[in-house]
Amino acid sequence: MSELTPIPFDVIGFDLDGTLLDTAGDLAAALNHALVLAGRQAVSLDTARTYVGGGTRVMLMRALEANGGALPEVEVDALLPQLVAYYEAHIAVHTQPYPGMLAMLDALDARGVKLALVTNKLEHLARRLLGELTLTKRFYTIIGGDTLGPGRAKPAPDLLHLMVERSGLASPRVAYVGDTSYDTRAAHAAHLPVVAVSFGFTDAPLQTLNPNAIIDHFDELVPALQGLAINV
Repeated sequence: MSELTPIPFDVIGFDLDGTLLDTAGDLAAALNHALVLAGRQAVSLDTARTYVGGGTRVMLMRALEANGGALPEVEVDALLPQLVAYYEAHIAVHTQPYPGMLAMLDALDARGVKLALVTNKLEHLARRLLGELTLTKRFYTIIGGDTLGPGRAKPAPDLLHLMVERSGLASPRVAYVGDTSYDTRAAHAAHLPVVAVSFGFTDAPLQTLNPNAIIDHFDELVPALQGLAINV
């Protein structure tokens, strides 16, 4: 067997929704459940995709604002647990890994890279979903949007700082992979190079987010990482 070509990173962190997994179908079903409870019209799958990226609450608020107008915060507070409960009960009905994702994780693992999951999804939902898809053991840490409390989710760099801290490595070389402005802004704020995937729930033209690289398929991730300048 030929020797694997190395990559210049010790740790790679990944976003979840729209990056590793296409979760749009299950998120749309939960969102529509909440919208109907609020007396609003259900939205299409393509429309629901445009609301994903900032976590469950942001998704709901975006959908409400675009479909009849924002609700008072107290009503959003009452509606959100119903959305979350529905989603948790139907969390892996339609969700699938993006093409090449499992082989890509294998390729990084074979190179001795430590893998982390850093998402704005509530941590217990991220853990539930990864467990359903038998992916939990792939990651040395699973960090959710609520792991550090309010105000510290992406695009703040706090979750990525925690990812680095939990690696247990001294001065590790770290990169992050995501699909939205929340991911690129968090990586820039944490002074980490970032790879953007073009197939996710992108909320802006990727070039405007200034990622260090853009990939169209996970087959391209290892070569993209090999080509990145170290910026940590």
